[in-house]
Amino acid sequence: MLEEVEHWLTRRSWSVADRPLDRLMVAKAARGTTVSVVLPALNEEETVGEIVSVIRRELMERVRLVDELVVVDSGSTDRTAAVAEAAGARVEHRDAILPRLPALPGKGEVLWRSLLVTSGEVVCFVDADLRRFSADFVSGIVGPLLTDQDVQFVKAMYDRPLLQPAAGHPDGRSDRDDGSDRGDRGGQGGRVTELVARPLLNLHWPRLAGFVQPLGGEYAARRSLLERLPFPVGYGVELGLLVDALHTAGLDALGQVDVGVRIHRHQDERALGRMAAAIYRTAQLRLSRAHLVRPELTQFERGEHGFVPRTHAVDTEERPPVREIAEYTAGRAA
Repeated sequence: MLEEVEHWLTRRSWSVADRPLDRLMVAKAARGTTVSVVLPALNEEETVGEIVSVIRRELMERVRLVDELVVVDSGSTDRTAAVAEAAGARVEHRDAILPRLPALPGKGEVLWRSLLVTSGEVVCFVDADLRRFSADFVSGIVGPLLTDQDVQFVKAMYDRPLLQPAAGHPDGRSDRDDGSDRGDRGGQGGRVTELVARPLLNLHWPRLAGFVQPLGGEYAARRSLLERLPFPVGYGVELGLLVDALHTAGLDALGQVDVGVRIHRHQDERALGRMAAAIYRTAQLRLSRAHLVRPELTQFERGEHGFVPRTHAVDTEERPPVREIAEYTAGRAA
């Protein structure tokens, strides 16, 4: 590890306990900083309501740390939007944001569009599939941005237990999603991180080698930084934002906070393969600013008569920095 990174780890890696809520409220009041929390959601009716309820109760009613709580629904076919709204979030629909620009599929597209329907000076992103959610996920990563003006981008770090599938739970959940049952395999979550993202970062962006969860979906940043960054529309958004934040703001402006344990739905191997391909493409584009010769990934499934190839497009689109969008700048000026 670079000496610079070792020094960074001692200065820019914290625990959520380092900044109690009362300290954050004093810092927020002193600077008048506003905070928006965004949950990108697609068919998350089982989990989104609890996350919204916890944030509202702990961080909007008990204290006023969060000023705006928005769920951006990216085309759910279940009751995600209704559940989120009933729990107290404002729900925005992806296709209704900037309608002149047809929406592309992908998480990064939703995060990019969310900047047009939020107003906070600090924007905090939280995945909508988390279980046993704690308000620490929000207060932890927002904290350094409230107390330290030099910090611009903060990622959550945590343990990610990989739960073994249990009877009746084909999506990989165990009967107890707290990581305490015998199906828990310790900290073996984050497979794409360990097999793809971490090697890429260590080899090509070694100054980012200190990030524990570079692909984690929980992070907060100053709007003034986010509006200058391009957003990969798909799975590559987390790696792309991290790399571009380094180049735009410098390592000392980045930080990470330990918020404990993250329990969420795990993807199957094919979905992970598509995720890995998108992340590799995002890295390649930043290394060469060239195009993939063949932006597709072929995977195999066993069918009735043997293995059947299935080819998927790899995300190759990126949205420009949002400050280049006329509707965004007009809205901010108003």
